[in-house]
Amino acid sequence: MMDKKQSRLRRGRQTRAKIAELKVNRLAVHRTNSHIYATIISPDAQILASASTLEAEVRLELAGKTGKGGNAAAASVVGKRVAEKALKAGIDSVAFDRSGFRYHGRVKAVAEAAREAGLKF
Repeated sequence: MMDKKQSRLRRGRQTRAKIAELKVNRLAVHRTNSHIYATIISPDAQILASASTLEAEVRLELAGKTGKGGNAAAASVVGKRVAEKALKAGIDSVAFDRSGFRYHGRVKAVAEAAREAGLKF
């Protein structure tokens, strides 16, 4: 019997293979119950930019709000930050890798915030 994590990774595998084939930077999203992480990874597996709800600045911004890192509002902040860092690093287009998570809720919030902040995918 496959557990949840295994099934999710299996779902994400096809997307990753396709992105690797295209040789483009990928915006990988990882979600846990209390946090969300977004990382831009180059085709040769270098981390170019990342943002998460664990960062001190993000925590300050979310301080006093309920749920802190585990909600769509927090996900939007992370999406915006990762896009800003990417643009600073001269990256303007990426492939979105939702890592087998459904494109819904927090994962969607990251994607939409990153698009709004000027990242193309």
